[in-house]
Amino acid sequence: MIFWFRFFSRWPLWALHTIGHAVGWLAWLLSPTYRKRFLANVKTAGLRFSQVVSAVGQAGAMSTELPRLWLGKSPPVSWSEGSLPIVETAYVSGQGVLFLTPHLGCFEVSAQASAATFSQKYGPLTVLFRPSRKEGLGKVMESSRERPGLATVPTTLAGVRQMIKALRAGRAVGLLPDQVPPQGMGQWTPFFGKPAYTMTLAARLAVQTGAKVILIWGERLAWGQGYRIHASELVTQNANDVDAMVLQINQAMERLILSRPDQYLWGYARYKQPRQESIA
Repeated sequence: MIFWFRFFSRWPLWALHTIGHAVGWLAWLLSPTYRKRFLANVKTAGLRFSQVVSAVGQAGAMSTELPRLWLGKSPPVSWSEGSLPIVETAYVSGQGVLFLTPHLGCFEVSAQASAATFSQKYGPLTVLFRPSRKEGLGKVMESSRERPGLATVPTTLAGVRQMIKALRAGRAVGLLPDQVPPQGMGQWTPFFGKPAYTMTLAARLAVQTGAKVILIWGERLAWGQGYRIHASELVTQNANDVDAMVLQINQAMERLILSRPDQYLWGYARYKQPRQESIA
């Protein structure tokens, strides 16, 4: 697998995205299960298929861009107007920065861009990730995600402790709060009006450390032009209440998704039952 990742990592981004759009539509046409889940999630969000049709190809592009992002030359990345000052202000507060990213656009590039922009001045960005169960892909992920200014920690108690330590030191951590966590690590909370098993980790990190919560995502630009990073601060109410914070985070994710539904991963099994897994 590493051979193919290195091979495609040299391709131009526009070519990888073109192939990705074809792959996305192929998956849509060949998998009734995927198509049904995609359409059900769109309906739950109160949208029409015409509003999200581009997301079919975007899902494929998300996969085919990975070799370039992990092993290739860094693609062009810019920040949307006002985003850099928001993140800078959060760092300057000294309270730590909690980056939250939904399955929207390119979530890999948002972590890379944040680390490249702020880590030299404020210390490394620590991101939570779950190693792939496929051995070959797991080795590629492990070697590519560890880079200057960007540290990764596993979904274990030790990993969570490292994230708390980083926040209390005034550094930044990042995670995807709309991932379905293992049984016992979340709670059933409305997401687009439907109960979804939602991680409590993001809320607990914010409550325990008082970190500034920043919503961030990487917009995938057309024709392989690169990416644009969008960031905004999540201003919460009842900041010491974990249950209230979990709901507010879900609502914030909804707003981000509805701002660009054409780049959300609608085929993600957001409403599935959590798997049985211990954290050690």
